[in-house]
Amino acid sequence: MRILMISAEGPPLARATALVDVLEALPRELRARQHEVAIAMPFYREIRENGGFSTRETGITVDVQLGQKNYVAEFVEGRTAGGVQTFFVRNDEFFDRAGVYGEHGTSYEDNAARFIFFNKAALELARRMTPTPQILHVHDWAAALVPVLARHRQLPFATVLTIHHLAEQGSFWGLDFDLTNLPERYFKPRGVEFFGRLNLLKGGIVFADKITTVSERYRREMLNPDGGSELDIVLREHAHRLVSILNGADYERWNPETDSVLPQPFRAGDLQGKAVCRDLLLDALALAPEPAGPVFGMVTRLVPEKGFDLLMPLLDRLLSDDVRLIILGEGDPGYETALAIAARKYPSRFAYRRTYDEGLAHLIEAGADVTLIPSRIEPSGLSAMYSLKYGALPVARATGGIQEIIEDYDPTIDAGFGFLCYEKTPDAFWDSIKRARELFHDKPTWTALMERAMSRDFSWSEAAARYEGLYTELTGAGSVAA
Repeated sequence: MRILMISAEGPPLARATALVDVLEALPRELRARQHEVAIAMPFYREIRENGGFSTRETGITVDVQLGQKNYVAEFVEGRTAGGVQTFFVRNDEFFDRAGVYGEHGTSYEDNAARFIFFNKAALELARRMTPTPQILHVHDWAAALVPVLARHRQLPFATVLTIHHLAEQGSFWGLDFDLTNLPERYFKPRGVEFFGRLNLLKGGIVFADKITTVSERYRREMLNPDGGSELDIVLREHAHRLVSILNGADYERWNPETDSVLPQPFRAGDLQGKAVCRDLLLDALALAPEPAGPVFGMVTRLVPEKGFDLLMPLLDRLLSDDVRLIILGEGDPGYETALAIAARKYPSRFAYRRTYDEGLAHLIEAGADVTLIPSRIEPSGLSAMYSLKYGALPVARATGGIQEIIEDYDPTIDAGFGFLCYEKTPDAFWDSIKRARELFHDKPTWTALMERAMSRDFSWSEAAARYEGLYTELTGAGSVAA
């Protein structure tokens, strides 16, 4: 089959979100299954300035109309590390900026225009590709207008929308609907209108041929008022087209046996390298090598959905104990400031790094004993998959994909390999941290849990096979490429 993935994020962007990992691994896995796959995404400043990533001008340009104005889209071509052809939509007025969606925790004011432009340009790209794609697989709100435009223009594409983050919907002023150049009948309850606003994700839900999300637990949550981010009514109406496919882990990049970033590889049954990574991590961040308590790590975005309302009240309590804590991530300026202050208050026990660094992210996973995942919303739980592979046992709130990935440790039957918290309170999360901290000093049991965790397999092969089946259902069984 011929598939064009359309996404606002993807390689070679710094991997601060799970979506970038998905757009690296899933197309590569589909190519291995003999499908023709390409990616379309905006040409951001970060990509243009990436000296290690080569691109070439295609010479192809198209005019894109937004309301009464015309803009030019240029197409630049490159390839991911896995060899997947990638087309970048270039318009420096929209994408030559420091951030993807905004800066310093504030969204760009013209995001409606930026991503409506991107959707229209990506659709024009699909129309010009030879051979023509059969499937347009769009990801999250920033590409969700594509199914609406394709349906309106009766283009010969089957469309799949994957929802990674339901809470982020691309909701804009109703006046921004004019930028779509769609007839007024689309700005209705059965279109892209939602309580008087333009809602791009809702449009994708209504008009895509199939809707997927990234874990079965998350699919169930989004159909209920508590987890539906106000779109639960719309999703229930279209639930017959909504399926769950659990994301996979990219073990070509996240595998302690082959990770070139690490000073010494390790695996279940041979954990000496993990101790080396732990020592190097503490030394690199100028943290105390002693006492012998656990090292906690987090590689995350600093946003409320990642559970910082549970974690922040616990920082003093946690850092007064015999632990070290390392957090890598950026986001809400309030959280960034609070973490920077805590790092100055506990310089030998807590290190906070704001700017994403790929090497440090891998070293944190390899050197940490425990990963903290206090998330209120965790659709697929990719970070948990990586932590398990590196033997960093997770303390996590039981939500979304987490419940499909982590099995809570039960000492009565010696089962499980993580520490789940089932309530949305700091005290409940603290109880789960205490369980991990106390068990850490029982070295034989802790080692057994580490090896149990590291043996878990969440490779992309099963997910890719399910997407393949979904595509085949939409295009007909006879369309599979040889």
